[in-house]
Amino acid sequence: MIKKAFQIGVVASLMVAVNLAWAAAGTEPGGPMGQLRGVRVSTSAGVTQVTLDLTGTTNQKLFTLDHPERAVIDLGHTRLGDGVRLPLGAGVVSGFRVGTQPGGTLRVVMQLKTLTPTRSAWLQAPGSAGRQLVITLGDASNSAPPAAGTAGAMTTGRAAATAPGMTAPATTPVSMTTARTSVIAPAAPPAEIEPTLRTIRAPHAPVDSGRDVVIAVDAGHGGQDPGAIGRGGTREKDVVLAIARALAERINGEPGMRAVLTRDRDEFLVLRDRIGRARIAKADLFVSIHADSIANRDVSGASVYVLSEHGASNEAARWLADRENAADLMGGVKLDDKDKQLASVLLDLSQSANISASMTAAQRVIGSLDAVGQVRKAQVQQAGFVVLKSPDIPSMLVETAYISNPDEEVALRNTRHQGALAEAIFNGLRGYFESNPPVGTRFAQQVRRSTMASVLAAPASDATTTTGHTR
Repeated sequence: MIKKAFQIGVVASLMVAVNLAWAAAGTEPGGPMGQLRGVRVSTSAGVTQVTLDLTGTTNQKLFTLDHPERAVIDLGHTRLGDGVRLPLGAGVVSGFRVGTQPGGTLRVVMQLKTLTPTRSAWLQAPGSAGRQLVITLGDASNSAPPAAGTAGAMTTGRAAATAPGMTAPATTPVSMTTARTSVIAPAAPPAEIEPTLRTIRAPHAPVDSGRDVVIAVDAGHGGQDPGAIGRGGTREKDVVLAIARALAERINGEPGMRAVLTRDRDEFLVLRDRIGRARIAKADLFVSIHADSIANRDVSGASVYVLSEHGASNEAARWLADRENAADLMGGVKLDDKDKQLASVLLDLSQSANISASMTAAQRVIGSLDAVGQVRKAQVQQAGFVVLKSPDIPSMLVETAYISNPDEEVALRNTRHQGALAEAIFNGLRGYFESNPPVGTRFAQQVRRSTMASVLAAPASDATTTTGHTR
C-alpha cells in the first residue's frame, strides 16, 4: 500500500513538472499559441545562420526541397507575431517567406541559392524568457562556433536551458539534416542506448541509397484544351492544375517523397509527352488529375482508373512494333536487342506487374477520397486512357468530381476543398509506399529498421522440447 501511494505521488509530481514546463515555454497543449517574434540572418566563414526568436520551445520539423531549392521549418502551435518583418537574404539564403499550415503550424521558407547541409539547435534567448531556434546552413566544421548563449551559437547535440519553475535543465532535440530529413519527436534519454544494427549485404544487392520516391503529378488538359467546362464557366484545366499543385506541395513536404509536375502552368501537352516526362524523372508512380463531366447534372462523386487489359494489349503491340526506337524499360531492360517472342514475354511481365501495382495504389487512393466526399465508383475502374499506358510505371487517373454537377463545380473552385482532395490523394499514395516501398528508398529503409527492431524486441523462443507421439 505504501509502495502504491509512493508511485502515485511520483506520477503526480511528474505531471506537475510537465505542466510547469509547458507553461514556461508558452506552448502548453490547448493553451495560447506561441509566437514568432523575429527573424534574423547572419553569415560567417561560409556559414549562414538564421535565428528565429520565439516565445517558447515548440515542436519543429526541418527539411529541404529542390526545384527550386528551399529549406523549410514547420513550427507547431505557433503564429506570426504582430509587426514582424522578414529580413533580406544573405549568404546562401536569397529570401524568406512565411505561411500558415493546417493545425496551427507556422511554416518559414528559406529560399536557397543552392542546397546545403542544414541543421538546427534550440538556445535560451539572452535576457528573456523566450527561446531561439538557430538554423545553420553550410559546413561549419572548419569554423569556430560562437560562444554559447549568443544569437549565433550553434550546437550539434542537445541544447540545454533551465526553464522558470524547473529544477533540471530542459532538453530539446536538434535536427541534423542533409536532404529533407526531419526530427519530430524528442530524443530518448541518454541512458537508453539503441543497439547498433549491422546488415550483411551481398555484393549484388541493390544500393540502399535512401532516395526519395518520385511521384509524377499530371494536371489534365491545359493550353488550348480547357477540358470539361461547368455551367458556371469553371474550366477543368484550371481546377485540376490547382489540385495538382497542392498535391505536389504536400508530397514535397513529406520526408522521403518528391513530386514532379508534368505541367506547372497553363500549357498544352500531348498525352504521350506526359508519360515521357514521368519517365525522364524516373517516377515511381504517375497520377493524373481530372474532373469528370456528363450530360446528367445530378451525377456526382469521385472515381479512380487504372489501365485495362485491353489497353495494355494495344500498348504492347505498339511497343513491339516500334521496339527498335523504344526507350529502355525501368530497370534497364531493353527490347531492341531481343527476338520478338522474348521481347513480348518481357513486356507482358512488366505490364502485368505494373497493372497489379497500379491497382493496389489506386485502391488506397479511392479509400482516402471516400473520407472527403462522395465516391461515384467504390471500386477501382479500368480503361484504356493513353496517360495510363506506360508499361513500367504504376499509373492512375483520378476523376476528383463531376464538374457538370452544380454543387461539385462550386466545390472544385474552393481552395479549401482543393486542398482536401490533394490531402486525400496524398494519404493514399503515402499508405501505398509505406506498404510497398521501392528498393533503395527511405521507405524501404524504414520498413527494414522497423522489422529488425521488432525482431530484437521479441522475447526469446522457448527452447524446451517435449517428446510424445508423432502425428
